[in-house]
Amino acid sequence: MQDPFYTKEKRKKTSGMLAADAWLDSSLYEFGQSFSRGWTKWQDIMSIFHVAGIKRFFVEVLSDGFSFLAIGCVLMVALALPAFDATASGEFNKAENYSIVFLDRFGTEIGRRGIRSDDSVPLSDMPDYLIKAALATEDRRFYEHFGIDVVGTLRALVTNASGDRGVQGGSSITQQLAKNLFLSSERTIERKIIEAFLAVWLEWHYSKDEILKLYFDRAYMGGGNFGVVAAADYYFGKRVQDISLAEAAMMAGLFKAPSNYAPHIDLAAARGRANLVLSNLVAAGFLTEGQVTAARRNPASAISRAEDQNSPNYFMDWAFGEAKTIIESSQHASNNFVVRTTIDTTLQKYAEEAVVSTVRENSEKYDVEQAAMVVTDTQGAIRAMVGGIDYAKSQFNRAIVSTRQPGSAYKIFVYAEAFEQLGLTPSDPITDRPVCIGDWCPQNYGRSYKGSVSLASAFAQSLNTVPVTLSIKTGRDTIAELSHRMGLTADYPVTRSLALGVASVSVLDMTSSYAVLANRGLKTPAYGITRMTTLTGETIFEVDPDAPRERILSETTVANMNSMLRGVITGGTGRRGDVPGVPAVGKSGTTSSYRDAWFCGFTGNYVAAVWFGNDDYHPTNDLTGGTLPAMAWQKFMAYAHTNTDILPVFGVDFVPEPAIIANADPDALAEEIAQRPPSLTPEAARKLVDLAELLNQTLEAGGTTTEARATVPAATKGL
Repeated sequence: MQDPFYTKEKRKKTSGMLAADAWLDSSLYEFGQSFSRGWTKWQDIMSIFHVAGIKRFFVEVLSDGFSFLAIGCVLMVALALPAFDATASGEFNKAENYSIVFLDRFGTEIGRRGIRSDDSVPLSDMPDYLIKAALATEDRRFYEHFGIDVVGTLRALVTNASGDRGVQGGSSITQQLAKNLFLSSERTIERKIIEAFLAVWLEWHYSKDEILKLYFDRAYMGGGNFGVVAAADYYFGKRVQDISLAEAAMMAGLFKAPSNYAPHIDLAAARGRANLVLSNLVAAGFLTEGQVTAARRNPASAISRAEDQNSPNYFMDWAFGEAKTIIESSQHASNNFVVRTTIDTTLQKYAEEAVVSTVRENSEKYDVEQAAMVVTDTQGAIRAMVGGIDYAKSQFNRAIVSTRQPGSAYKIFVYAEAFEQLGLTPSDPITDRPVCIGDWCPQNYGRSYKGSVSLASAFAQSLNTVPVTLSIKTGRDTIAELSHRMGLTADYPVTRSLALGVASVSVLDMTSSYAVLANRGLKTPAYGITRMTTLTGETIFEVDPDAPRERILSETTVANMNSMLRGVITGGTGRRGDVPGVPAVGKSGTTSSYRDAWFCGFTGNYVAAVWFGNDDYHPTNDLTGGTLPAMAWQKFMAYAHTNTDILPVFGVDFVPEPAIIANADPDALAEEIAQRPPSLTPEAARKLVDLAELLNQTLEAGGTTTEARATVPAATKGL
């Protein structure tokens, strides 16, 4: 009988497993044999490098040395990663501030702000002895090393170890430049390593002359000056091309410690340092002792740098902020700029005289201490800015701070919105009567009511109930919106007393707002910068005089508003603002408790807003906008329109009298005045004749027209 468990397949399976087992055994054997042969060969090879005895000592030392060198290289690379990041963009550190030279509207320098810096002079134009003095003192091997002066560093280490303070540092000029361009002023080992990498990077990417030029332009020289060009002008009042050897030596001594050796701080120390620089020049072989003898005997002296108090400092402070905004938006790499402004120095003096004299003559009577004024032309160009009565005592610019209430001067927005929205006219009647919004019931200045009056009369008399009534009809939100469109920039709450001027405004913004009326209803923001360039002449910004302007008010509304503003001066609260022979228009404003007093208005030539008050907000002694502010406004406008073509005001029916000009014949002028209608008193007519004579005398003596105009305020006093 056959075995039921016997099959061919089972026998085949057993045979396959035996074959696999045999293959595995043979493979393991062959691998062991191959590994044994390989190991034997490896031992034979390594036996060649086996060192014994004294040789093994040197091998171990070198091996450890290479190991530590590799570790050090990895560490150096890790520390240098910030240097790689700094050079990745190729951008240098931004200057701590900008250097801006301000020019008036005619191109004459009026002052500077920020740091003093000038990179416009090429290295080839700088005196050879200035370059040699810097190299002799800072880096004699500058043109020989690769960015790091190994010899100089070792020499500095030896000098410092000996206790001698020495005259040379361990850092090369390239390293010092790397610190100025990329790093902070901290003193750490890590920063020194990064500085070394950056120095090598600079040497790879710039020529030696380019590095030296950057160093001369970016080094701090004391007194707020960066670079040798600015330092030469600041300390010696010269172009860097014109400095003497003694002055060059004094400047070369400033690179390492400008605060210690600046001549305007310690002239003796500066001269001692300069003498050391002269010795370095001789020691380095750049000059002989005979060549430096004259400079030793006649050391340099710094000029006086007293600030010019006659500069329009309030304006320049404001313009500096405006200029920085323009620079930052342009993202220009330079930090040295020339700004052409709109300021007129003659008008600036007139404005200062009008404001300061009015305050000083009346401060005790009215208990008022401060005032501010902004003047623009009818296109918004700022011609004068007075931020206070004494810049030397207070640099706080009251002309641009939006924390004051304008009182009735705000009513132009209320009436303009009523004309625009409701279609009213100045002759339309309205009832002056008690009006309340909730529990708030405003009253007129005299606590009386006029009954039925025209809008023009209500505006001229500055009645309070009428604008409140108009605000109820138009809505206060629309009035606030119009005020912002016309020129107010500060946000303020829309309260029920808004129509009476309970809002935060600045003198500058009020000037811009009234300029809309002077410019036929077009938006006319005040501006003070017309052009900005780098010192090399590259244009960064320029005003486009033909740029389109947004229409804010219709010409009909403008004409109506201007005629009412004229009525304020001819028969309302602004009579003291009347300027004989000039179509002047304006509006007074007085806040509660007499804390603020305003007068804002314009002619066909200029727009001006004036504020009087106290810095601590304490009330004045019954000061209203129709008194001192109107008087100061009138005084300025009288000055400004002397010897000037009088332009008309849109919407005002006024024919200006011919301007009295220089070179007029006094006798003919007297005859012409005598033939005019008796609008002038004999005394006033005589003063006009004297004025013409005075102008002619100034011109005949060689004076300019501007100088002749400067005599006008004194000649017209009391006119």
